[in-house]
Amino acid sequence: MSPIKVGFVGLSTTGWASTALATPLLQNDNYTLTAISTSSKESAETSAAKYSAITGHQVKAYYGGTDQIANDPNVDLVAVAVKAPLHKQLLTPVIEAGKDFFIEWPAGKNTEETIQFAETAKAKGLRSIVGAQGWQSPAVKKAKEIIDSGKIGKIMSSSIIALLPREAKMWGPEVLASNSYLLERGGGATMLDLSVGQQLNSMTYILGDFISVYSTTTTLYPTSTLVSQDGAPTGETITNKSPDHIAFSGILSSGALISVVWRGGYKSTPGRQQLIWEIDGEEGSIKLTNDQVSGSAFHVKDPRLYLNGELVELEREGGPDPTGGMLGNAGAAWQEFAEGDNGKYPTIEDAVKVHRLLDAIRLSAETGKRVEL
Repeated sequence: MSPIKVGFVGLSTTGWASTALATPLLQNDNYTLTAISTSSKESAETSAAKYSAITGHQVKAYYGGTDQIANDPNVDLVAVAVKAPLHKQLLTPVIEAGKDFFIEWPAGKNTEETIQFAETAKAKGLRSIVGAQGWQSPAVKKAKEIIDSGKIGKIMSSSIIALLPREAKMWGPEVLASNSYLLERGGGATMLDLSVGQQLNSMTYILGDFISVYSTTTTLYPTSTLVSQDGAPTGETITNKSPDHIAFSGILSSGALISVVWRGGYKSTPGRQQLIWEIDGEEGSIKLTNDQVSGSAFHVKDPRLYLNGELVELEREGGPDPTGGMLGNAGAAWQEFAEGDNGKYPTIEDAVKVHRLLDAIRLSAETGKRVEL
């Protein structure tokens, strides 16, 4: 079978797309990079030159909108990895052109956009993959395997305590100037949208869907000092318009009780766990833990997994970063998509379900009432 020809939107010479997504893609013989599109002519040409040298063949450079790359006959799949507020503007021409697509989480800045992507893609018979790489974490896959095997019996409850630490400079008293958009409501990039949303993608993949949720949120860091990449204050302070502490409980379709607490802005002091996730079955339990900085983001940093108190050794067959982590998870996702109907990966329809759950969490926090899904 011929390699899937990829056009990549947002693939500059540095950043998430370059570091986490393109590296494992280029190591997979099922894909070939044929075109790049960025916001400016200069960045597009610079990036195209870099990847032409890496791949050994010419990579076309496009810039501005995505109509050109979407309609390039030498592109089968368009990957869109840009900030959430730009998803609709840049992904819509891709879907309208009838191209299969990758879209980084949150796959639209709100539920309305994600539903529109899903409905149009379904009408055109397109394949989609969403950047919820936690599905491919060796720990997440092992937990699902254990649960599906029945080894710990019927799942009765699950609880998560997670931290988005101060060192990440995303939420809290200090925020990178380039991350200031994360503090705005409605842009699809709040802590709830990004961090909690990523985690819920994996939680529901393992445990199933919520049927009801009750939530409480608060903002303990009402203002943030903007800092440069080297940590120096820019002199600007910004108001945090979205919650940095989120707690919710719910019931799954299986009847299991779920409890989740997210905290943002604390220092990663010695002994502070970034992630504690317990899954209790009638016959046993699973625990996932991580004390690495930003270890709550298990789509990029794999946690340790314990089955009935004993550490389970996790392995990944082949591919980049065999221990898992950012490159390993992204690489495994690309491979799963290449498997076609046999692959296991999150689609735009899965993203719609998580968006609806996030809406329910917001509504419950605003009204003080339990919300049914």
